[in-house]
Amino acid sequence: MITLKHLFTLPEFSTIKLVAGEAGMSRVISGVNVMESDCLFDFFKEGELLVTTGINMDHDEAKLIAMVKQTYAHRASGVILNVGPYIPSIPDEVIAFANRHRFPLLSMPWSYRVADFVKITVQFLAVAEQNQSRSRHLLPELLFQSVPDRAYLTAQLDRMGAQLDQSFSIVVCSDESEHSFPASLVYGIERELSRKYRLLQSMRREDQLIYLTVQMRGSDVKLSKLVAEIRTKQGTEAGKLSIGCGSDSPILEVQRSYQEALTVLRLAKRHPYLKLCAFNELGAYRILMDVREPRVIESFYQKYLGLLYRYDQLHETDFVPFLRVFLEEDGRTANIAQKEFIHRNTVLYKVKKIEAILGTDLAHPFVKTNLQLAFMIEDLMR
Repeated sequence: MITLKHLFTLPEFSTIKLVAGEAGMSRVISGVNVMESDCLFDFFKEGELLVTTGINMDHDEAKLIAMVKQTYAHRASGVILNVGPYIPSIPDEVIAFANRHRFPLLSMPWSYRVADFVKITVQFLAVAEQNQSRSRHLLPELLFQSVPDRAYLTAQLDRMGAQLDQSFSIVVCSDESEHSFPASLVYGIERELSRKYRLLQSMRREDQLIYLTVQMRGSDVKLSKLVAEIRTKQGTEAGKLSIGCGSDSPILEVQRSYQEALTVLRLAKRHPYLKLCAFNELGAYRILMDVREPRVIESFYQKYLGLLYRYDQLHETDFVPFLRVFLEEDGRTANIAQKEFIHRNTVLYKVKKIEAILGTDLAHPFVKTNLQLAFMIEDLMR
């Protein structure tokens, strides 16, 4: 993904100055579009950088302000105003709007040819796309194939502007409503992620959108916080967007970060009320995952839930799922009755029956803790 910040490091653009919206310079740019009328936005694509001379605006500031606002509404990466006879100066309202919305606003001197800018930008994007294409198979190799040799890996990271000794994280997005992510959703996710993190590579796999990220130097924003914000902002529009991130890892261990992100997605789906989105938020799940001896986990699970599962199978009862709800609601009879659509007396009956089967007291905190751990093990096993 190429951002405005990458583009404007070119020495050929040294005379083009950033006027406002500096916080948005990490926006992804997909192309450049020269537009002189606010009636042509049907031909505008998300992520494009708009350039205008204002020739059709008749020195009308209101028209210029409206055009900049429309450009932002159409999810442009930014806007360049060619300051000259048709745009003598940039209105304060435009500058204030750009700063408020972190929308990059740049000033191009009249002496700089728009055609030259378009030509250089298109060439730069084409070369950048070629470089990304060459190394696009790196992420699938890291996640699903043999590990590349160190020299090759160093060269690929150097091409992407990263170093071998940095910490990398995997972010996985899943849209349960459809397998093909809408372009607007992808743009929104990448725009938010790239505010504080560099998106080195991305790939799609079945219903997953996978990103290899590295924190920008000087940034103190945690990836978990950024991912939570994305879930809140983009999830409203997508409806069923799930997003999870693994922990920081050396580049040769990002497969672990990917598996951690998948675990987050699974647990978030199982427990939506917990609003999980990052591996470092999993609490006791992480402790269980670090147990190296599977037999210890299996033995614990069977000890606390095995007998109840066997009873359900023999008698066609539903005590196991009921017990899970009992623990989730911390034994509150009214809540359980409402959630299970049963009478409170039925709740009390089932509690007594489970206590008899397991030979234990469900009101005891130690018992509840062990049963909750057994269900957590079940979540991870599934």
